[in-house]
Amino acid sequence: MFDIQHFSQINPPHRLLMGPGPINADPRVLRAMASQLIGQYDPVMTGYMNEVMVLYRELFRTQNRWTMLVDGTSRSGIEAILLSAIRPGDKVLVPVFGRFGHLLCEIARRCRAEVHTIEVPWGEVFTPDQIEDAIKTVKPRLLLTVQGDTSTTMLQPLEELGDICRRHGVLFYTDATASFGGNKLETDAWGLDAVSAGLQKCLGGPSGSSPITLSAQMEEVIRRRKCVEEGIRTTAHQDGDDEMIYSNYFDLGMVMDYWGPERLNHHTEATSMLFAARECARIILEEGLDVGIARHELHGRALVAGIQGMGLETFGNLQHKMNNVLGVAIPSAVHGEEVRKMLLEDFHIEIGTSFGPLQGKIWRIGTMGYNARKDCVLQTLTALEAVLNRLGFKSTQGAAMQAAWDVYAQESR
Repeated sequence: MFDIQHFSQINPPHRLLMGPGPINADPRVLRAMASQLIGQYDPVMTGYMNEVMVLYRELFRTQNRWTMLVDGTSRSGIEAILLSAIRPGDKVLVPVFGRFGHLLCEIARRCRAEVHTIEVPWGEVFTPDQIEDAIKTVKPRLLLTVQGDTSTTMLQPLEELGDICRRHGVLFYTDATASFGGNKLETDAWGLDAVSAGLQKCLGGPSGSSPITLSAQMEEVIRRRKCVEEGIRTTAHQDGDDEMIYSNYFDLGMVMDYWGPERLNHHTEATSMLFAARECARIILEEGLDVGIARHELHGRALVAGIQGMGLETFGNLQHKMNNVLGVAIPSAVHGEEVRKMLLEDFHIEIGTSFGPLQGKIWRIGTMGYNARKDCVLQTLTALEAVLNRLGFKSTQGAAMQAAWDVYAQESR
C-alpha cells in the first residue's frame, strides 16, 4: 500500500562539486529561483525577458538581436540551432576532439545532414589550417564546433575560423556550454553565426536553460524554413529552402516570434529558470566579464600547480586546456573510482571520471562558476592528497597546498 510517509521533504546532502559540471549554484541564483511566479505575458515578465536579452548580449559580446534562452538543458540549445538551421542533405563539417564533437555529429545526422568529420587524438585541438583544408575538401554549408570539450578539458581556438568560414560561404556555429563565462568568447569579433551555452558550469547556475545567440545571417536562414504545422506560421521561401523543421518546440523561428515584440504564443516560459539565467548574467557582469575570466584562469592555474606539486601528471596539451577544467592522469597504484568514492563519502567532494578512450585513465577536476574560489581549490587538493596517501600513493605531505598557495601569493603581489 502506498504510504506518503516514505517520502520525506527533499533535503540533499552538502556536496562540493569540483567535477566538470554541474557545480554548486551561486546562492544568489538560488534565491532568484525562489521568487514567486508571474504570468508569462505580465509586463514585468516580458520586461525580465527583454533584460535577459540585453544581459546575454554583453556576455556573448554581440550586437545580435536574437540573443535569448531555449528552455531546457544546454543540449536543448544545440538541438534548437541545428534543427532550425540544417536542411536535409546539407553538408556539415564537425572537427571532433572529444565526446561532444561526436554529439554534434549525432544530432546533425538526426537532422538528416550529410556529416563529415576530421579528428585529432583526445588531448589535442585543431589548427585553423586543418579546418580550412577540410572546408575546401568538403565544401560544407555549416561548420559545427565545440569550443570547450569537458571530456578532454581542451579549448578549441576559434579566433581565425570566422574569417575562414566567410571566405568559403560557410555558417559558423559553436557549442560553448563548458567554456562560456570562464574563457574568452567574442561572438561578433570572431564571426560566429550561432552560439549555444548552459548555466551549470562557468555561469554558476543550475542546468535547465540554454542561452543562445544568432547572427542576422543565421536568422535569415532559419526564417526561410517552414513550420511543420501549416497555417500556424508560414514564411516566404526561396532557393529551395522549403524543407520543414521537424520540431515544434525547437523551431527557433517560432521561439523568436515568442521572444520578439509580437509575443506570439509558443510555449510557457520556464519562469524560475529565466530568473536564474538573469541572475547568473547579472552577477557576472557586476563582477566584470573579463575579471571573471581572469578569476577562472587563476584558480585553474593554482589547481594545475597543486596537482603537479602532488606528483600527479596532467592530461593533454596545457596550452589549450580550458581555464575551468583539468584532466589528471590516474596513478597506476590506485583505483580511480575508489578515490572518487572516498572523496565523496569522507570529504563530501565530487570530482569527475571520464569516458570513451579516457575511461578509467583520468579524473576531471573543475574550478568554475561559484566554485572558482581559493578555498574550493585548497580543500580539494588537501582532500585528494589525503585520500591518495591513504591508498598508498606517496607524495610530500602538504606539497600540493604549498604549490597552489605559491600561485596565489604571486598573484597578490
